[in-house]
Amino acid sequence: MRLNQVTLPMTDYAASVAFYMALGLKLIVESPPRYARLECPDSDGGEPATLSVEFVEGWTGGDWPEVFLEVDDLDDVVVRLRNSGVTVSDPVDQSWLWREAELRDPAGTRIKLYRAGGNRRFPPWRVGG
Repeated sequence: MRLNQVTLPMTDYAASVAFYMALGLKLIVESPPRYARLECPDSDGGEPATLSVEFVEGWTGGDWPEVFLEVDDLDDVVVRLRNSGVTVSDPVDQSWLWREAELRDPAGTRIKLYRAGGNRRFPPWRVGG
């Protein structure tokens, strides 16, 4: 089984598409003002996952869902995003061995950019070793 796509709520088509493209995703389906699908950069040789945004009337954002997007060069990505006007927290080394930075998409969804390396799937406390 592979996770193919997650669809997030969206309130402003142009702002959401621009935001996710600034993160490095590639627009592959556009159906303004209701829906867009973007493809994650393929960095591990497999088929890339996709992320969609779909208009939700009255959506005001919130802390959930929380979306994690792993990047190899987290600190450089944070600087690049800040230089393009995106508000993003400083990267923080977490006790679970991930380095994370937090931001919000235009609809208020919480996004975590992170770098975990092998600890993403194989932390020292993984069940079954």
